[in-house]
Amino acid sequence: MKWGYIRDIWEFGDTLEVEDKHTGRYGARGQKREKRKKATPEDMKRQNEWKRERDVRRKIKKNFSKGDYWMTITYKKGSRPTWEEMKEDIQWLIRTVRRRYQKYGQELKYIYRLGIGKRGGPHIHILVNRFATKETGTDMIFTECWTKGHINIRTLYDAGGYKELAEYITKPMEEWEPEGIKRYHPSRNLVTVEPKRKEMNRRNLVDKQGQVIYPKAPKGYYVDPDSVKMGKNPITGFYYRHYTLIKLDRRI
Repeated sequence: MKWGYIRDIWEFGDTLEVEDKHTGRYGARGQKREKRKKATPEDMKRQNEWKRERDVRRKIKKNFSKGDYWMTITYKKGSRPTWEEMKEDIQWLIRTVRRRYQKYGQELKYIYRLGIGKRGGPHIHILVNRFATKETGTDMIFTECWTKGHINIRTLYDAGGYKELAEYITKPMEEWEPEGIKRYHPSRNLVTVEPKRKEMNRRNLVDKQGQVIYPKAPKGYYVDPDSVKMGKNPITGFYYRHYTLIKLDRRI
């Protein structure tokens, strides 16, 4: 078996997301190819949740900036619309706002999710791209168009950033929320990033003790310690290493 591994790299301006993994072709030195295990329902659930969060995070990184808006749209006190009514409301609001955006030569991008609080309060979270002119802006447009309640507006950065928003948008439905409702709804104009793949033929992911080697940043970058995920896939039996590289600010 060859030593080495596959490296996939996603580029997002000042950050790079890296996934290193051994495969059937590239295994760790001294690692025997293990018989593929049958995934349990719990394994599949965790894997699917991780993939959803990862894919949404990358869509947010590619299509939105830290200054774009994360909005919480609420209803007037005592109002209890059904899920279908909430869906119709947000779709109407999006159509209305999109026309206002087009008037100023802008294209609306969004990801939204319906929600019900523990006390039954209906609300809608939506991430939208921000623009402003001397006459108007995203915050004014949304608050003028939404007359059924209030809108709380924060920037993507103030709301926790890419990772935290992706985790919230893709989290499982709460036990009191109806089944069958789609978790989130992205606009069709969001761009998807494809990775660049490299074959790391003369390297290894694990050391002589069988431990996954901590990633090393190339010149001009540093490793985000909170992003590092390393281990052994319980289904395939092969090792993996995931992490994010952040470009150093040369002005510091």
